[in-house]
Amino acid sequence: MIVVPARHGSTRLRGKPLVAIAGRTLLDRVTRVARAAAALAGDAEVVVATDDERIMTHARELGVAAMMTSPAIASGSGRAYAAAISRDPQPRIVVNLQGDAPFVPPAMVAALLAAMRQGEAAMATPVVRLDWPALDALRAQKAIAPFSGTTCVRGEDGSALWFSKTIIPAIRDEPALRAAGDLSPVWQHVGLYAYRLDALAAFEAAPPSTYERLEGLEQLRFLELGMGVMTVAVERPPHAMGGIDAPADVARAEASIARHGDPYEA
Repeated sequence: MIVVPARHGSTRLRGKPLVAIAGRTLLDRVTRVARAAAALAGDAEVVVATDDERIMTHARELGVAAMMTSPAIASGSGRAYAAAISRDPQPRIVVNLQGDAPFVPPAMVAALLAAMRQGEAAMATPVVRLDWPALDALRAQKAIAPFSGTTCVRGEDGSALWFSKTIIPAIRDEPALRAAGDLSPVWQHVGLYAYRLDALAAFEAAPPSTYERLEGLEQLRFLELGMGVMTVAVERPPHAMGGIDAPADVARAEASIARHGDPYEA
């Protein structure tokens, strides 16, 4: 099941699922991603999980199933879990497609579902290998906003070893590596998750873990609980930006559409 958690009460952008971006609401854009991904993956349903009747009404106007969840739920993973356990039968795999991420390629979501169906990991999440200019840009961004952007170190089999808001790994003899090839050894994490339902239940039952609190990264709770996290290598999408959290992000999203085209104009 692909769940789109969609809260109305954002502190910086009230009612943001209903905010228009280049003529389409944010919820319209994200549910288009979800439905296209479900069609690619096969045997997957799409549900909007919200805390607001206006958002539920709009989802149904868009032709998407929607359900109410408790306003007390604080996280997207919690809302995804609440939606999943309400279904009969309950889904084996749950994707948390955040309702403020309008430019996630549907193929990326389908790739996570494929990885979960083929493997045994508790969770799967995408990562992008940075070329040197992208790494330089991330370093410059962190000089201004140290907690922006998340990096990952992974094993040869793709299993996640760690995630951090610090750029990891540290790089010895960087000039030689730059001369040797276009790609850096740094992987940047993309905030999209697919979970096994039993693993998500264990995650929700556990308190925030030590390093999760320090880094502000909930995926570290899985690692600290001893659960395997699989990373899926993907290409950097053309509309590469974080979530829509403030009016300035709406402007940035519209500028990206003007520059790269609208993936949903058809």
